[in-house]
Amino acid sequence: MRTFPNLAILGHPLIKHKLTVLRDRCTPTKDFRDLVAEIAMLMAYEVTKDLPTEPIDLETPLEPTTGEKVAGKKLTLVPILRAGLGMVDGISRLIPSARVGHIGLYRNEQTLEPVDYYFKAPSAREQRDFFLLDPMLATGGSAVAACTTLKNAGARSLRFLCVVAAPEGVAKMLAAHPDVPVYAAALDRQLNEQGYILPGLGDAGDRLFGTR
Repeated sequence: MRTFPNLAILGHPLIKHKLTVLRDRCTPTKDFRDLVAEIAMLMAYEVTKDLPTEPIDLETPLEPTTGEKVAGKKLTLVPILRAGLGMVDGISRLIPSARVGHIGLYRNEQTLEPVDYYFKAPSAREQRDFFLLDPMLATGGSAVAACTTLKNAGARSLRFLCVVAAPEGVAKMLAAHPDVPVYAAALDRQLNEQGYILPGLGDAGDRLFGTR
């Protein structure tokens, strides 16, 4: 397996366990949706461990004390439509103050390149930390295009979170956006001729929304 300087594999035992169930072709839609949200929450817990904090004075029921609150930039979640929506709820439960934007992409049938059809994100983008979300990092085309869209809109701090990545997609992200770290629950073997990740977990969008 190739080593990529832009990639971090989050190998928590609970993530590994839930990913194994997620891969099973017999896992029903509701369970699949719940598992994606749970894995996303666990991943966010790991990814946010370096967030800065600041002291704050407060009073407990017994006495005054000093605690810590997360400081710095506002966090914004940006799912790539449609499968990225499955990761939003899990992270939002962990960080309810996070804003949510959206990026919609489709593939041009002539050029095979991704094309933006929808983009909405909070203002003051240069002051925000963006988590770009997509369960699958396959060819990397959508991920690269989404990062480019956010940067062109003023974003300066980006992280890409996916459940399963293929080496081809990670390499494409490294070439196009070496400053954007990629976090994944697993780095799988390769893509097949149709661009699906092997062993993968199938079409994440279809399995999330019951359209397979």
